[in-house]
Parts: sequence; structure tokens; C-alpha cells
Amino acid sequence: MTATSPVDFHPLAASVQPVFDTVLSRSPYEPEFHQAVHEVLHSIAPVLERHPEYVDGGILERLVEPERQILFRVPWIDDAGRLQVNRGYRIQFSSVLGPYKGGLRFHPSVNLSIIKFLGFEQIFKNALTGQGIGGGKGGSDFDPHGKSDAEVMRFCQSFMNELYRHLGEHTDVPAGDIGVGGREIGYLFGQYRKVTNRHESGMFTGKGTGWGGAEVRTEATGYGAVFFAQEMLAVHSDSLTGKRVGISGSGNVAIYAIQKATQLGATAVTASDSSGYVVDDAGIDLDLLRQIKEVERARIVEYANRRPSARFVEGGSVWEVPVDIAVPSATQNEVSLADAQALIANGVRAVSEGANMPCVPDAVEAFQKAGVLFAPGKAANAGGVATSALEMSQNASRQRWSFGDSENKLREIMADIHDAAFDAAERHDVAGDYVAGANIAGFERVAAAMLAQGVI
Repeated sequence: MTATSPVDFHPLAASVQPVFDTVLSRSPYEPEFHQAVHEVLHSIAPVLERHPEYVDGGILERLVEPERQILFRVPWIDDAGRLQVNRGYRIQFSSVLGPYKGGLRFHPSVNLSIIKFLGFEQIFKNALTGQGIGGGKGGSDFDPHGKSDAEVMRFCQSFMNELYRHLGEHTDVPAGDIGVGGREIGYLFGQYRKVTNRHESGMFTGKGTGWGGAEVRTEATGYGAVFFAQEMLAVHSDSLTGKRVGISGSGNVAIYAIQKATQLGATAVTASDSSGYVVDDAGIDLDLLRQIKEVERARIVEYANRRPSARFVEGGSVWEVPVDIAVPSATQNEVSLADAQALIANGVRAVSEGANMPCVPDAVEAFQKAGVLFAPGKAANAGGVATSALEMSQNASRQRWSFGDSENKLREIMADIHDAAFDAAERHDVAGDYVAGANIAGFERVAAAMLAQGVI
């Protein structure tokens, strides 16, 4: 433990430790950001040994410092006529491969550390897609839960009144994330169009399909995490057929991970929210779950109240449930070491991160030591941003692809990401380590572009 971080970290190789020390001193008390940087630096140390030009070019020193950090207040009026003030963020981390690309998160937990960790992860995730997009992230500590549509609209309009000057289809292209769905994206895009007097469809992704959105974008992150799990299993001549799948969360990622796992022959048996989790050994009824969470915006206990085959567990950990495949799809650091040990003891075969960094470092280490196939979020949940890039392409060409065509493209991209991570791990003598492989493959693409474009 250091004076600048409440988290303990394993020592790094001598080639990267000074960079991490600088991060700790320059960005103190940002544990999520420290965690994300530490993981990447740990993985890429062997790359620096083979590429001393990256050291000479100061690639790491530049990479861990965002190109631009935007912090602003967001005043808005609630339905009672009271003034409310929230804080807004946009971290534009790296544009070396293309315009900044990453979602907006509206949640009370949002702070600078979380947005920086998400933005840093986005650099490598986006690089892995091979689609020419940079890394960024943004959001606010505003909580849309329980707010009226009018309150959400007023907040989104105030938020965009400040942020619009930093966005554009060739500069920065946001999307949705936790707390930012179709409703919020509609209000945000509408205000951007109003204040700029431009209908730039390609400057926001996750739009409604009737006004520039792409098919499969809503489903893409959940689908992609399941596709990645399928690819990992295929390497070992296995499949999802007949497997029990545990999924946390009950938002967009979880819902569509459940759907795709079911379509591929598995039985998804869990879903959760902050109040607890449900177990349905007959398989999650997706229509019922969507009605409760997307229409009624109710608590997950309602699922068990209406489904005879399900039971609700208040509090506790969804990872106590025996499953073959785990897809953490709620939020960062939701899977503790104890959770990982419970999953391992119950015979989990593979873990595919649907959320961003949902497993703590000790949990990741435990999975890997136990021989569990482990897919990090920057690879496994890249389906969302990959499909966002497909949406940008369609907007630029004024085209619209079918659901089937878009899903096939997503499946191909996820297979390519899997292969890139798998091959990078093998090239650096850590075969089967998807964490190292994803970090290395993404870093190599970014570092080569940075070196080519000079010191900027």
C-alpha cells in the first residue's frame, strides 16, 4: 500500500515500475485507474524488451496521461422547481488510432478515477477491434433512476450544453453506458443537433434505429461477451451447448448475454441488481425480465414473485450459484477473491467479462491459477464499441444494414479479437493468458501508431 493509493499492488518489472510510480504520484487516490494501469503495465513489460524503441519514444509515459480531461458542472431544475447541480466528465485519452470513442455513464458512483479507468481500458479495447477508433469515456454522478422523463431531459440538455464543443464525428463520438440508454441518447443527440445546427448522425452511437442507429447495437456487448466465451471453449473442442451460465446484472449487457447464451444452447440461470439476485433453474424468462427491468424499472425480486421456478436471494453474491460459465455483467470490481473461489469450487469452466473490469486482480489470478478460461473485459465486452464503429460507418455512407448482416459482422469481429489476443499470448510465451494477450495486442497497435506520428 502506498501513500497515494488504498490498493496493494504487486511489484512490476523495472522497465515499467517508474511509469506506475508517476501515475500514483500524479493521480493520487484514484484506485480504479491505478488498477487498470497496473494490469496493462504488468502485461506489456515483455513487449518493451523486444521493442526498445517504445522505451526511447516515451510511449508509456504519454499513454498513461490523457490527451485531454474535461470536468464541468451541470446545473438543472427538477420537477419541484429546485436547482440541482451535478458534475460532468469527459476524458479524451487517446486519438492516435481515430476519434475518441467511448460511452457516457450516469450513476452516483461516477468520479474521476472511474472515468479515467474506463477511458484507459477503452484505448486497448478499441484498438483490438481494428476499426480505427481512439479511446475516451465520460459521464456524470447524476442518477437517472427514479427521475421523470422531463427531469432526465433537462439534465441531458444541460450536460450537452457544455460538452458539445468537445465532440464531433471526427473528434469524439460518445455512446451509452450504465444509466445512459435510448432515452438519454435521444435527449443528448437532440440537444447537440440544436446547439450546433448540424445533424451529424455519426457523432453519437447507440441511437434509435429509426434515426441513424444500427441494428444489433443494443445487443452487441452482451452478445459479444457470449461469442468470446464460445471462441475460448472452441479452442478446447467444447461449446456452450448444455452449459449452465451465471450472469450478474439485469441491464442491457446482462439481458442480451442471457438471450445469446440461450440461443446457443446454454441455460442462463441468474440475474441480479443492487438488492440481490434471482436463480431460475428452468432458465431465465427473458420477456419477463425485460418487462420488469426495462418497462417497469422495478427490482429483481419482482421476477421471483411472478416466476414459480425462480427464487430471490436478498444481498449475498450471485457467484455462490454453481455454473459452468460466468459472465459478470454489472459493474467494476463486483467479483471478489471469495467469489472467484466459490465459482472455482463449484466447477466453473470459463469466465467472460461482460462489464468493464468486474473482477478484482486477486480473483483474476485465482481463475488463471485454477486453469479457468478467463476473458478480460477489454476483449470480451468489445462488441459494443465494435458495433458502434459499424454504426459510424453506416452513418458516414448513409446506409443501413440488416440485423443478420450486423450480427454476422459482430461475430467475425469477436472471433478476430479472440484470435489476436490468443496469438499475442503465444508470441510472448504466455499461451492461454487472454489478459496478457489482449493487453499486448492492443498496446502493439497503439504504440506503433504513436511512434509513427511523432511526439504529440
